[in-house]
Amino acid sequence: MSRYAELILELINQSKDHMTAEQIFLKLKKAEPKVVQATVYNNLNALCQDGLIRKLSIENSPDRYDKIRKHDHLICRKCGALSDINFEDLTKNLENQLGEDILSYDLKVFYLCPKCRGE
Repeated sequence: MSRYAELILELINQSKDHMTAEQIFLKLKKAEPKVVQATVYNNLNALCQDGLIRKLSIENSPDRYDKIRKHDHLICRKCGALSDINFEDLTKNLENQLGEDILSYDLKVFYLCPKCRGE
């Protein structure tokens, strides 16, 4: 793994946010001024392919990157706020319904966040 990949992985694993590639690039550039955007995108793709991080794709929003800890996501339909939530693990239930083993799943629950509900 390249030095940049290690730094990117560390940034994502230590972040409480779901950063975009642009945000990761800007944070990394502070520590590594010579890094270019293409390097960040290439390393993000490699880290995703290696199963070390996951990419969150949401309609009308840039992709975001997240750590590989078992959790699900709440997404506000109005403002786009993205937050983590831990639901009961659904793996066994899904496997029973499918009659097959599954490798993973990505659950995104759309709702109106308290701020948007209050408006």
